[in-house]
Amino acid sequence: MNITFIGGGNMASAIIGGLIQRGWDRASLRAVEILPGARAKLEQSFGIQTHAGINAQALQCDCIVLAIKPQQMREVATQLAQISPGAAKALVISIAAGIRASDLSRWLNHHQRIVRVMPNTPALVLAGISGLYALPQVTATDRASAESILSAVGETVWVEREADIDTVTAVSGSGPAYVFYFIEALDHAARELGLSADTARKLALATFTGASKLAAQSSEDAAVLRARVTSKGGTTERALAAMESDAVKAAIVRAVKAAAERSRELGDELGQA
Repeated sequence: MNITFIGGGNMASAIIGGLIQRGWDRASLRAVEILPGARAKLEQSFGIQTHAGINAQALQCDCIVLAIKPQQMREVATQLAQISPGAAKALVISIAAGIRASDLSRWLNHHQRIVRVMPNTPALVLAGISGLYALPQVTATDRASAESILSAVGETVWVEREADIDTVTAVSGSGPAYVFYFIEALDHAARELGLSADTARKLALATFTGASKLAAQSSEDAAVLRARVTSKGGTTERALAAMESDAVKAAIVRAVKAAAERSRELGDELGQA
């Protein structure tokens, strides 16, 4: 499969690097990137062909991955449809947040082979998770191709309703920021209690990564694992009681729901054109 990436930023670079690590033929990968520095970096890092702009040669491919900012999508999609109507026969994968598949289809002259993806930033270290949604006309082969491409940077999950992508965005798309926020708080508390910055950082990071690994490898719910760490009358119970008193869990749930609502709003705003 020949793949053309429109946009050569961090996420595109992560996917390209992941594909190459999996043995993908470099000659089958190319990227369109308008910035000379970014274009040179792609060539040097991955040895792939690049283009300074969208052209017919760049669009001679089986799959187009749209890795651009949401605000650029309508213009780029319109350009794709005008430059090479044949490109509309390709599988189109969009990783642009907020752009609904129906709007992208409209801008691509009602092309239907579209898979919408919400990845997250751990993809940069090949540890991401991506939520995928396909229009009904996407074939089983297309779905397998999209999954193969995104699994190069981590796990994948499919949702059957596009509205669920808003939830994916709120949970895993924005989720790394919540994790960093909690790590930041642990680090801050450790330093306030007298530990050095280096020790505080190591403790916060190792605790979070270790607990996450334990949860990932366990068949039990997080609530069960939490209970096992919480001895009656102990330090953990006191800490959790303080969090419950401050309604931390409820605040996190509200925050995720707020993110999902904003994702829906962005879809409305960006799809108006």
